[in-house]
Amino acid sequence: MATPNNITSVSTPKTIDVMVCGAHLAGQPLNWQLTERGATLKAKTTTAPNYRMYALAGGPPLRPGLILDKDNGDTIDVEVWSVPTQHFGSFVAGIPAPLGIGKITLADGSQVAGFICEPYGIEDAQDITHLKGWRAYLASLK
Repeated sequence: MATPNNITSVSTPKTIDVMVCGAHLAGQPLNWQLTERGATLKAKTTTAPNYRMYALAGGPPLRPGLILDKDNGDTIDVEVWSVPTQHFGSFVAGIPAPLGIGKITLADGSQVAGFICEPYGIEDAQDITHLKGWRAYLASLK
């Protein structure tokens, strides 16, 4: 049986790269959910210029929502963490709606699993795209 070339086998990798953009960033309140699973920081980078970021209602902790917007998007500062494959499922299972995991395109054109937000989640959210990242948003609150 033939498989598409863009499909990554899950039977051989020991880690899965996961893009985080908010409360899971290094030093943020939910980063422990990565580190307790043995995840390691692989890269600090940005998304492709196709995303909008929103400060979601609710908390604590405060959380952002990332939405694909190819027409009006921008680059957003993100981190990529390598999560051991055997812990990926338990990590994803703890993600509350309206957040989830989908494919995110990074600045170099590569795609990784990463945090996305269901469109209904931004109904009462503040658009913070112009700040280009969660850390800049948190700094603007001070």
